Amino acid sequence: MQDAHANGDGGASALHPDEYALFAQVATPRPVEAGQRLFRRGDAGAVMYVVAGGAVHLDFGDDLVGKRLGPRAFFGELGLLIGDHARSADAIVAEAGELLELGREEFEALARRDPVLLAQFLRRAIMRVVLNEQALIARLRRRNKELEEALEALRSTTHRLDQTEALTRTDELTGLTNRRGFAAHIEQRYAGGGLEGHTLILVDCDRFKSINDTYGHLAGDRVLQSVANLLRAVAGADDIVCRMGGDEFCLLLRGHTRDEAERIAGYIADSARMLERMHNRPPQMTSLSIGACMIDHAPEGGWDHWYAQADDALYRAKRQGGDRVEWMG
Repeated sequence: MQDAHANGDGGASALHPDEYALFAQVATPRPVEAGQRLFRRGDAGAVMYVVAGGAVHLDFGDDLVGKRLGPRAFFGELGLLIGDHARSADAIVAEAGELLELGREEFEALARRDPVLLAQFLRRAIMRVVLNEQALIARLRRRNKELEEALEALRSTTHRLDQTEALTRTDELTGLTNRRGFAAHIEQRYAGGGLEGHTLILVDCDRFKSINDTYGHLAGDRVLQSVANLLRAVAGADDIVCRMGGDEFCLLLRGHTRDEAERIAGYIADSARMLERMHNRPPQMTSLSIGACMIDHAPEGGWDHWYAQADDALYRAKRQGGDRVEWMG
């Protein structure tokens, strides 16, 4: 089997030499032996790997084509970017060698050392995820063609019904949940036992009116889409991302400690800052003001109380010049 450069991803799974040199400075080296299993499909992962020497085989199961990854190839990045992400393949060492292991601490060190290079890597990594998911969908569709044809009439009807309902709860520009859909999520969570253990993060674009006035509304739309993509990238399966309206967004995290939530909010602000510097003529991102609060009990005011808390923190961030995270409580 060929290495990652020849497995349909155009070499996107391999670090560029300058990226590899940067990652090697902060990563933890890990010697590995042939036949060693790194993780299984379905395992929760929070670590990314880079092949320094030897080779790793990824087995996706279900008759899907596997991949053999050679030097400078990286894998498992969703576990790092999202946190506790379910692995999509079995990873087995095909040839003895050495891996570079990067967790959240090492990733934050990368952001401090070379934010521009890291942002370049993140864009390619996110695009790789999108392309891989599209390729997987295409393969599954080919394998299940006969079944799809038999169920086409029923699926078409169901799709139209789902699409009609989804459109009423989805923001057309960004594809995120809109305010109406977010309210429905909140009702469901209250019905399921409340919101204790959640973190509410409100995000507002700095100087957004100036972008619209200077570069036009198409540029403003691109900025909003970039913010949406960033929030979508950090949200876990149980989290909710919403465009509340205008240039205000909301992220509701579930099951995170205060320290974890602070790292996520800081990562959002840091990433936006890096992307703004990379693409500023015309702008494709802007710095962000972020207000947040932990939901740790059920006050008399209910949801409105917590939203007001996060909103107060957000406006404190705006009053202090933006490009910062402020917490209430």
